[in-house]
Order: sequence, then structure tokens, then C-alpha cells
Amino acid sequence: MLSHRVIACLDVKNGRVVKGTKFVNLRDSGDPVVLAERYEAQGADEIVYLDISATDEGRGALLDLVRRTAERLFIPLTVGGGMRTVDDIASALRAGADKVAINSAAVWRPELLTEAASRFGSQCVVASIDALETDGSWEVYVNGGREPTGLDAIEWAERCASLGAGEILLTSIDRDGARSGYDINLVSRVAEVVAVPVVASGGAGSARDVVDAFIRGGADAALLAGVLHDGTTDIRSVKAALQAASIQVRTAA
Repeated sequence: MLSHRVIACLDVKNGRVVKGTKFVNLRDSGDPVVLAERYEAQGADEIVYLDISATDEGRGALLDLVRRTAERLFIPLTVGGGMRTVDDIASALRAGADKVAINSAAVWRPELLTEAASRFGSQCVVASIDALETDGSWEVYVNGGREPTGLDAIEWAERCASLGAGEILLTSIDRDGARSGYDINLVSRVAEVVAVPVVASGGAGSARDVVDAFIRGGADAALLAGVLHDGTTDIRSVKAALQAASIQVRTAA
């Protein structure tokens, strides 16, 4: 059995880590390199950098930040934001990223997922999906959660996997920053239809929420952000709760 992963997410804007609620009301949470090192020391299995303003500003990812972080980390680093072409992906991987998260560009041109998987391997291609619930279904949003697409999130996740994505990073916009728990219905629905790992994102308020994402949601990994940044909990505590619930995880540092 593969270990479940606990992932620390750093939303980056203007070179700083920020965190808000439902993608708005952003607050400064610190230096990304410092926080990435801290979470690795606590036992995080991976770090995710999401450059949340790259697409809106029409620029590429912050490659210098990626390089500086990759030089210091010994765990995988995923980078998202501004990934519009295979060349953008190649640049991020050369800068030290282990995976790239593709969101808006995959919606605009789905074949990008296939091109990236063919060139670099599915293992480093993550389909990042931001979903907003309306009347019992979930719609995909792009451009930092600003733009509805009309796509059903469950169907889109299934298509992303078929196009070559090796992982689905699934964020509930409704739950983002609310600390009311992951959207278990959304996570479980996607986990049922894809054969690739699903990362639950949006809503973590406690270690119990992570346990629920794995046991009830069927997620392979869980992403945490704000609760780590403000010290509400830490990776060690989360992993201790997972071990107490008999969920297999890599032992925390």
C-alpha cells in the first residue's frame, strides 16, 4: 500500500506567500523559501507553489523562486501558475520543479496535457482543478477562480486523466480558507472516476479533516495551507492523527 501524502501549499503573489478565503481577501503569510523549509522539516511529503497571479498578469511562473527553493528542498516540489506551453513546463522543470500544475491553460487547450505527458511523462503533469458548487454540481473555474467555464468538474477531471495527467489537484473554491473541512462529496466523486491520485484541497481546518479526506473521500493526498501558516496545526500533528487512525503515512521528521 502506498503511503498517503500530506502536502503543504504555498500560494505566492509578488514573491510572498498569501492566503485568503474563497480566493479573495489575501493576507501576507511570509517568505516562501523559509516556509517551504519549515514544512519539510516538520515532515511534509511535498511542497506546492501556486503562483496565483501569473495567469491573470499574463506572465510565466517565478522561476528564480523555484530555483532558490529547489536548491534547499529534498522533497518533491510542484509548481503551478503561468504554465501555458510545453516550453513553460520545461522551464519550470529545469528550474528544479518535480511536477507542474496546469489549470487554466488545460481548459483553454486540453491537448497541452497530452503534449506535456508525452514529452516529460505523466508523473510530472498535474491537472489543477478549481471547482465551485452550484445546486449539487461543481463547475470548473479558471483564472484564479475568477472565470466560470461551464465545465462539470467531475467530467473534466476524468478527461484530464485520459489526456495524460498523472494526478488531479482538486480545490473546492467554496471551502478554500473556510476551515470547515474538505468537500468530501466532490473529492469522492472524482476519486471514483479517475485511476490517478487525487489531492484534496480547500477547507482543511484540523487533522481530523485530513483523516476524513483519506477515509471518506478516497483521496491519495491532502493539501494544507492557512492552518499551517498561522500555526493552528503542523505537519507532525497531522501525521500523528493519521497514524492513530491507522492511515499509512511517511513518518514525520
